[in-house]
Amino acid sequence: MAQQYISGFGNECASEDPRCPGSLPEGQNNPQVCPYNLYAEQLSGSAFTCPRSTNKRSWLYRILPSVSHKPFESIDQGHLTHNWDEVGPDPNQGLHTLCGAGDIKSNNGLAVHIFLCNSSMENRCFCNSDGDFLIVPQKGKLLIYTEFGKMFLQPNEICVIQRGMRFSIDVFEETRGYILEVYGVHFELPDLGPIGANGLANPRDFLIPVAWYEDRQVPGGYTVINKYQGRLFASKQDVSPFNVVAWHGNYTPYKYNLENFMVINAVAFDHADPSIFTVLTAKSTRPGVAIADFVIFPPRWGVADKTFRPPYYHRNCMSEFMGLIKGHYEAKQEGFLPGGGSLHSVMTPHGPDADCFEKASKATLAPERIADGTMAFMFESSLSLAITKWGLKTCSCLDKSYYKCWEPLKSHFTPNSRNPTEPK
Repeated sequence: MAQQYISGFGNECASEDPRCPGSLPEGQNNPQVCPYNLYAEQLSGSAFTCPRSTNKRSWLYRILPSVSHKPFESIDQGHLTHNWDEVGPDPNQGLHTLCGAGDIKSNNGLAVHIFLCNSSMENRCFCNSDGDFLIVPQKGKLLIYTEFGKMFLQPNEICVIQRGMRFSIDVFEETRGYILEVYGVHFELPDLGPIGANGLANPRDFLIPVAWYEDRQVPGGYTVINKYQGRLFASKQDVSPFNVVAWHGNYTPYKYNLENFMVINAVAFDHADPSIFTVLTAKSTRPGVAIADFVIFPPRWGVADKTFRPPYYHRNCMSEFMGLIKGHYEAKQEGFLPGGGSLHSVMTPHGPDADCFEKASKATLAPERIADGTMAFMFESSLSLAITKWGLKTCSCLDKSYYKCWEPLKSHFTPNSRNPTEPK
């Protein structure tokens, strides 16, 4: 499905629906009368006084302002929650579906959601007042309508719908995937440091929708669902919210194809830290420490000599939620399936299963392709994530035998021989 886009990450962009040429005001943001008699409306993604480098806002020129709606009323929120005290803490390794940490009201934290749907949002849209959504589809294709235009999304692509942006989704088949929600901060490209000017996710590969509007009355009302302080509210209005004829600014939704990621890797021995696979980061106030990182493990070459090449055994001061879009994760060939997830909590040991360890310890270390036909990813956070009651119990999807993948590990200790036999 062909859609038009503007390329670049965090750029100052401008777009008009070609049906209304000249709909952007010239020389100012808020004229007394806008072209085509449109309404001017600013969407702010940061405080007005933020430094220019972090200031985010866009001006929308729309047929009716978004204030034109009936009052919001609370609705059933299903299994959506931000209560991290529903069940007691559990440090064990496990295949869980939903988790999170922090506090929405103080704008600090994150949540991990899994979505499944088989029908489109007809005359309904969603707006998240709490934070940004990073959407990772695992199955099915999505056509996402936003106030800035349309985006087409399929597995191995991601998109970010930033805080306060209204969106609706059409689906063409059964779909499922993952959502990383962050409160109070926005996703950025990671700093490259010694890597230099190029590498990882390049700014030019991020795509921003172009302006598209519909001037549509909705008999019976259009429903706007708002997530606010972790609860859901609904309001009715008479027209489609996607009535923006033109816009300009740097606060926009965007998408990215994971196949465009430029992998950096070790070419001598040992591992570079997995931070080299970071696509996007949501920074905390502490330098180098993230509220959340979005990390992928794409197809690549493995060439390190004298090295155990799969991910090593590890205890981490970060929480690691792993997901799988397609294929098999290299450290766990069995049991970890596309659409599933695993949470390794702060300081919980984890690493390759027994079969992976034995094979990799004896493998001939020729250059080899790793992870062809696969795409695993990780939501990593400095916060200690709690599991929801639904994720731990209600959904009945917890793999209580997950720990058994390490039970076959056996000692290879040779106290009388310092030098082990190396594969040829």
